Amino acid sequence: MPDTQPHRRRVTVIGSGLLCGILALVVIFTNREAFFSPLAVVVVAAIGAVAVLLQLRLRNREQTNPLHAPAWLNILGILFALIALFGDRLHLGTKAEQLLALGAVGSFAISSLIVLHGFRKDRLASK
Repeated sequence: MPDTQPHRRRVTVIGSGLLCGILALVVIFTNREAFFSPLAVVVVAAIGAVAVLLQLRLRNREQTNPLHAPAWLNILGILFALIALFGDRLHLGTKAEQLLALGAVGSFAISSLIVLHGFRKDRLASK
């Protein structure tokens, strides 16, 4: 059986480079005042969540027992982010928008932690 480790590492490095490039574009084309907005934090958290989900997808290609992300938690994060995004049109207060943005970031973070914990558990079990 041929060793696929160099190919897997190459795909991971390319994916990581692309995601770093996306984060760099977000930072370059965003003015300084926008970073004080809770929505900027949500965007960065969403990019991080996409990175973890991409890593999960690449890992599950080669596994017989695939790991799954908690979909309900990601959907909850997306809902929180969308409500925070359209908070002005929904006549929400600033504090409510900030709490919704925090809820979105928290949902993405907990979902990512669950996936990363599953990665670590599988790696330790294979040793």
